[in-house]
Amino acid sequence: MSTGYRIVKKEVYSPVTYLWEVEAPDLARAAQPGHFLMVRTDEHGERIPLTVADFDRQRGTVTVVIQAVGKSTREMMQLEEGDSILDFIGPLGEASHIHRRSKVILVGGGLGVAPVYPQLRAYKELGSTTISIIGFRTQSLVFWEEKFRGMSDELHIATDDGSSGHKGFVSQVLQLLLDGKHRDAEEVVAIGPLPMMKACCDVSRPFGVRTLVSLNSIMVDGTGMCGSCRVTVGGKLKFACVDGPDFDGHQVDFEELMLRQRRFQREEQASLTRYEEECRLTGRNA
Repeated sequence: MSTGYRIVKKEVYSPVTYLWEVEAPDLARAAQPGHFLMVRTDEHGERIPLTVADFDRQRGTVTVVIQAVGKSTREMMQLEEGDSILDFIGPLGEASHIHRRSKVILVGGGLGVAPVYPQLRAYKELGSTTISIIGFRTQSLVFWEEKFRGMSDELHIATDDGSSGHKGFVSQVLQLLLDGKHRDAEEVVAIGPLPMMKACCDVSRPFGVRTLVSLNSIMVDGTGMCGSCRVTVGGKLKFACVDGPDFDGHQVDFEELMLRQRRFQREEQASLTRYEEECRLTGRNA
């Protein structure tokens, strides 16, 4: 491709996880922690919402970390440095409301490690004591450990299989910290899969610690028009794309949201199956 937004850097962290640093000066100047954007590779592509993982105002670039879970994100993984994409639109949503805290615990699970990093950096720059927990299925999937170590007063790593750090879930590490020397934390920020964020909220609720989550609900346009990203927060209807994506996790109806997230599973699987078959017949990588 020769037009659009140029991918100036690509890093592959695992067979399904990769980073793009994209040249987008206007977006880089405006981006704040918590913002997201809508990506479309070409005029035939699907709109994909991606949370801003980093931004460099001097270089004029914005970084996103992507997981290849469906047809569109697998197609996107085939693009390389120097390629361009048609749409890289944002910033969208409400920026995170970050204030100096005496102590804040930031929790990232899997792909959620990327969008929690700008928040970690912002808290650190404000003079907060920062305690970070990042979790992955296994050691080979760990990424950005050094970036987190550089901005954290204390860093904990958790893996499901115990191949790195604590064996178990990030919510279990959070429980240990709140039970122990960090029960004085003023705030918890948790970003990752819905079950992981719900588990962190269940842990922090008895301690009365304000807990913020970033909701990655299904979006079509990212501007509040389609209503796909609706979520119940404190008994009221909200839209993650315009009212969020950050919300008070103790007020989110996670059970309803997780049920809603599954409503397109059949169509998504059918699309992925067709794509894999096309790749097999044409000899392309899937």
